[in-house]
Amino acid sequence: MTTLTLRTLKLLTAAVLLPLATASLHAQDWAKARLDASPRHHEYVNLQHGGRTVQAFVVYPEVKAKAPVIVLIHEIFGLSDWAKEMADELAGQGFIVVAPDLLTGFGPNNGASDSFPSMDATTKAVSGLDPAVVTADLDAAADYAKKIPAASGKIAVAGFCWGGSKSFLFATHRKDLSAAFVFYGTGPSDITTITAPVYGFYAEKDARIGATIPATTEAMKAAGKKYEPVTYEGAGHGFMRAGEDPTQPTGNTTPEMAAENKKAREQAFTRLVTLIKEMKSAPVASNATHNKTVAAKKSTAPAIQCHDSMQTAGSM
Repeated sequence: MTTLTLRTLKLLTAAVLLPLATASLHAQDWAKARLDASPRHHEYVNLQHGGRTVQAFVVYPEVKAKAPVIVLIHEIFGLSDWAKEMADELAGQGFIVVAPDLLTGFGPNNGASDSFPSMDATTKAVSGLDPAVVTADLDAAADYAKKIPAASGKIAVAGFCWGGSKSFLFATHRKDLSAAFVFYGTGPSDITTITAPVYGFYAEKDARIGATIPATTEAMKAAGKKYEPVTYEGAGHGFMRAGEDPTQPTGNTTPEMAAENKKAREQAFTRLVTLIKEMKSAPVASNATHNKTVAAKKSTAPAIQCHDSMQTAGSM
């Protein structure tokens, strides 16, 4: 067999396998399988505000008492199977989770996250979302959360990657949050209106985000806000997803980093659950007082897998 023929066969094989690999990443079959096996109640609800309808995935825990509600903001990859699996996992710890699909109506044929043909198309769509519309969608999710009969009245927001930045930003707007959980997202330019404590979860090997933490820490401290960032050693951006992905290590992820992502994921999840259980009721929105300063842990970083935008949404 000639060198030219071998090269042609390799190119043909790559052409066949690459779309399959991309489709597998987009589908996240392992996360879907876990969702399908979950004993918890899942449902989709339509949240309405103005003339817009936003679909949200809602998961209920199997508990006797009323539960806190977490508004979950998805990654730049949309409301993926992993995002829904993450919502289900939190519900397994005793919390109600409302996860709005912020791409509702913006996909092909007015579809949502699952209507996009590729991860790249999804990423472009999320990157182009109007910040004001995102804030209004999140408001609709939080308003719905407050009215759930099984809810305890405590509401928090948790976001990942792009959603991590949106979680931090939403805390500048929404005054009835008991907490904001920011997973590898950047802080907003103006933090003076934040009333809820903000907890950060960052990766050491994520310089793009890590480089912004010192300035955010100083700004929060100067404004008298509670901000507790923790950086997880050896982990890369997106470790909450990568750390439970059974297909890792793949691509540029080494076995060592896969192990660090898994370790960071376990530590961060334990911390998140503990913090939610310790949440206090939010101050009255119209008479919110600033939180006292809390010494923040130092953060470092370096590597990337998903992205967030630096846009700022105005108050609604």
